[in-house]
Amino acid sequence: MDKILLGASLGNCVHVGGVVHFLQLAEREGYHTVFLGPAIPVDRIVEEVLRHKPAMVAVGYRLTPENVRPLLAELIDKVHQNGIETTWVFGGTGPVAKVAEETDFFSYISNGTDDIDDSLYFLRNGRRPQEQEKYSDSLVERINDKYPYPLLRHHYGEPSVEKTVAGIEKIADSRVLDIVSVGPDQNTQQFFFHPEKRNPDFEGAGGVPLRTREDFVALKEATQRGNHPLIRCYSGTADVFDMAQLLKDTLNNAWCAVPLCWYNKLDGRGDRDIDTSVREAVELMRWHAERGIPVEANEPHHWGLRDAHDTMSVAMSYIAALNAKNAGVRHYISQYMFNVPNTLSFPMDLARVLAMVELVESLHDDTFTTYRQTRAGLPFLSADLDVAKGQLAATTFLQMTIQPHIIHVVGFCEAEHIASPEDVIESCKIVRGVIKTTLEDRVDLAKDPRVIERKNQLIREVRYLLSFICAFYGRDDALTRPEVIADCIKRGFIDAPHIVKGGEFVGNLYTTVIGGRCVAYDRQAGRELTERERLQGLCTPQEWAAVTAPAVQAQD
Repeated sequence: MDKILLGASLGNCVHVGGVVHFLQLAEREGYHTVFLGPAIPVDRIVEEVLRHKPAMVAVGYRLTPENVRPLLAELIDKVHQNGIETTWVFGGTGPVAKVAEETDFFSYISNGTDDIDDSLYFLRNGRRPQEQEKYSDSLVERINDKYPYPLLRHHYGEPSVEKTVAGIEKIADSRVLDIVSVGPDQNTQQFFFHPEKRNPDFEGAGGVPLRTREDFVALKEATQRGNHPLIRCYSGTADVFDMAQLLKDTLNNAWCAVPLCWYNKLDGRGDRDIDTSVREAVELMRWHAERGIPVEANEPHHWGLRDAHDTMSVAMSYIAALNAKNAGVRHYISQYMFNVPNTLSFPMDLARVLAMVELVESLHDDTFTTYRQTRAGLPFLSADLDVAKGQLAATTFLQMTIQPHIIHVVGFCEAEHIASPEDVIESCKIVRGVIKTTLEDRVDLAKDPRVIERKNQLIREVRYLLSFICAFYGRDDALTRPEVIADCIKRGFIDAPHIVKGGEFVGNLYTTVIGGRCVAYDRQAGRELTERERLQGLCTPQEWAAVTAPAVQAQD
């Protein structure tokens, strides 16, 4: 028999919005709901409870606290007189909710400052989040516990370990963040295992200076309070396997984030050549897969941030996911950074991300599942903090279109200063406000004909590029061969304008934004280029003739 949840506005209160919304959440969680209506007398509520025998009763009151006091006293008295045993929940304004709390009668009370995920948790578990005794250290379990409400992740790391530990404690106590993403300084990422190579001038630059194993342990311990947020840290740019083991042992790293093509000489974050780093990235994915640790290839946005055209970002999203699957990864975090480049229009940006989602999720099977993680683009937020808050809300609204499992909250302050604990908390509250108003019902921007047309165009262009690579190298598995990926970057088949050319890197990609889309562009001819035209310009006539195979021509 279905669990029944009965709801009503109590006494002389005619406001029903809160009760109705709670019933809607309950229906989605498998309850059969009965709504009695506005201004329902206590006797009628008791009568209906005795008739329906609900598992839970939700009553709301949004008038004055003085008026609710006798109503609650009457309700509680008659519940006891009739021997009613069920779960009671209450919703009202702050002052009214305080009166309800004093009765010690209700199992859950909403005072308007709680969030949808609090209600969902109670409906699923029969207790408030604050009463949770055991917190899972598994990312996948946390996602499943809250979805469709997304987990919130935020980058955090101050220039000292002590400040960072204290900040994590404050953030955990606020209960607004689900995942602390530790940002280490460059000396940590590159030289943790080689202290003699550290540059003292760069101490604490860009993140927290973690110098000992105990520093990592202290960060983990700081999360063991409040809502016990998960914690993870960015991968090393050298000694990558030693760093991975350290993060697993000290943080129980929630997931590994490793770029496929970066953290090397290409971006100045390490000393490895491109061939070595791509090979090690794939091996690092396999290392985590063997240990059951989820993996994120934080790859496509690196191309967008370097002004690569939309086709390139979409292609690299697919290639990164394909390599993760090929490495045995079971649970894959697919990051979708919106607003890169920051001059994209919202409809065209959404089309770009939807193309990524469609291609990445085409890889799903019994062995490979992906989770959507969205975020704002770093260049998108203004250094004017008031403007940035509006931009953070706007981009979150757009991100909710794809129903993310995780939102990587970019602090509104990050164009101006590193985020303090207070900044992290405020940014999360801004995002939570948007989620609260869009989770249940929203305008479906994905159905806009312009968005659909651009998404399909990008998928066609990406498939052409992928087919070309396989044909050029004469192998079906070319997209999962590290040496092929590295060679594609050197030749410019995979390219971005910000990659310094010369020597082994000979690409010539130039891009511009036209109609809100970032496209490859021929400056001499003054027009945008298709992938066929761009790739043909990188080949000799002999090479081009050799790749006019059916696999490529079929995409024309």
